[in-house]
Amino acid sequence: MSTPQPGGPAPAGPVPAPSASAPVPPVLPLRAAAHLLLPHLRPHRAAIAAAVLLSLVGAGTALAQPLAVARVVQVVQEGSPVRPVAALLVGVVLLGAVTDGLRQYLLERAGAGVVLAVRTSLVTRLAHLTVAARDARSSGDLLSRVSGDTTALAAVVTSGLFDLLATVLTFLGALVLMARLDPVLLAVTLAAVLVAGAAIAVASSRLGRLTLATQAEVGAMSSAVGRVLGALRTLRASGATDRELAGVVAAAARARDASVRATRVRALLGPATQVAVQGAFVLVLGLGGARVASGETTVAELVGFVLLLFTLVMPLGQLVQTWTVVQSGVAALTRVDEVLRLPVEEERPLPPARTDPAGTAPAGAVPAQRPGPAPLLEFDDVAFAYPDGTPALRGVSFAVPRGTRTALVGPSGAGKSTLLSLVERFHEVSGGSVRVGGVDVREQPLAALRARLGHVEQDAPVLAGTLRENLVLGAPGATDEEVLAALDAVGLRELAERGPGLAAEVGERGVLLSGGQRQRLAIARTLLAPGELLLLDEPTASLDARNEALLRDALAAAASRRTLVVVAHRLSTVVDSDQIVVLEEGRATAAGTHAQLLESSPLYRELATTQLLVGPS
Repeated sequence: MSTPQPGGPAPAGPVPAPSASAPVPPVLPLRAAAHLLLPHLRPHRAAIAAAVLLSLVGAGTALAQPLAVARVVQVVQEGSPVRPVAALLVGVVLLGAVTDGLRQYLLERAGAGVVLAVRTSLVTRLAHLTVAARDARSSGDLLSRVSGDTTALAAVVTSGLFDLLATVLTFLGALVLMARLDPVLLAVTLAAVLVAGAAIAVASSRLGRLTLATQAEVGAMSSAVGRVLGALRTLRASGATDRELAGVVAAAARARDASVRATRVRALLGPATQVAVQGAFVLVLGLGGARVASGETTVAELVGFVLLLFTLVMPLGQLVQTWTVVQSGVAALTRVDEVLRLPVEEERPLPPARTDPAGTAPAGAVPAQRPGPAPLLEFDDVAFAYPDGTPALRGVSFAVPRGTRTALVGPSGAGKSTLLSLVERFHEVSGGSVRVGGVDVREQPLAALRARLGHVEQDAPVLAGTLRENLVLGAPGATDEEVLAALDAVGLRELAERGPGLAAEVGERGVLLSGGQRQRLAIARTLLAPGELLLLDEPTASLDARNEALLRDALAAAASRRTLVVVAHRLSTVVDSDQIVVLEEGRATAAGTHAQLLESSPLYRELATTQLLVGPS
């Protein structure tokens, strides 16, 4: 239960139950994970090859040190000069240290490059996701994959795969040398190693799943934090801050619990390995001392064997840690792969045209209108359904002549905004076709198509940055004079005449502007861009009467040079449009001018009467 802050209101009602844990995809098999990582390692193959060579040298120096110490002991026993052997030992130690430092530098640099490459791939994929795929996922979870999961991949390169290589080389080399020194003591050692290996094998099967679950819960927590930060003012105004915080805390607790479960498994590995290692030392020292006493081995050989046992044990401990890092990396690659498999916008082949065997248009459809100039935009028997199969548009047909203004009106949910999304190809039609300039939009390259369009969304998003940066988003070469003219057209010139002018910051998502200013800024940005077809979704939604009048004048001026399609709930904004199309339940039920529709469309007359544009009949 949340605790009220001092001086703040107590949360109203019970705290909502925490949402279910984040869904966890299946962990990638090691081979699939390696296949996914390999392309990002190729650009660093020279550094990696050098690191592999240095790993061989490092393994050699690690194995040479016990033998050098054993030789020192033997020389002392024999009374021979010790200085040459001692100098050799120092040289081996220094070579091992330099080799290890250089190898780590090369791997750290390669790891940073891998992280950059994976992050670039992820960000590129995210920037090109289909609108449906993006809308189905939270920003916080996607951001956690770009930041946290890619960082885990660096550890795989720097202290995972290549530590594993050095560990295996040292381990195998130690076994060979120990077999030459004393096969009996080696058999005792291997018995202990098998115990530790069994513990690692049992634990690793669970560790990958638990690590992936932890990272999924961290992504869910990031999503919960983003939800709070994205609606901070609304939450405070609603007195819901503490309740939402309870959800964030619950998500953080789930992330902690998942981490603890993974830590519990890792913690079991340490004692199992330690017991096996300590047992090996006790047995080797006891049995080795007896073999020295019986003359079956020498003191120097026993010292060398014990030091090799240290050399064997240290890689064994590192193996546990390295395997944990590798499992974390595989979990990270699983989440990265999940994003890289999401659908992106792409050029799709045009499906076969849908024909009506009866030769008649669907019921309720309005025939395509071609008055005056040739149409720039055409909807021909357009149908669209949501992913669950629910129809949103049913056989919509109408034309927008070049250089005219067309308004789309109707009740909420009638399909007005969906039509604009189909023009932009944010969604694809389920049937029929949308044509711009006489060519189906699916046959046009996306970049070329969108260069012909200007689009103001319903919520008029504003990017963090300066006033000028927002305005020239679609026209980076625009001069200050052109920018100021666009601001004049929407009644925002005063924003550029105070403080730092066009360099003024607008804040994250335009928080330093009013709702109406954000709306008009988005429209000014569209007017500045070179698109010949402007799509405006509720452009006056946040404007008062005065600014609505200014904007109406701006739209009239824009219509003299461009073709406009305007979605509107306020009919006062569009009564002077060249054409008004009435949509109802996904169908275009009427089209004409304001005067014509008052006579021919009961729904339009009802809307006009409700908004006091005409008196009741």
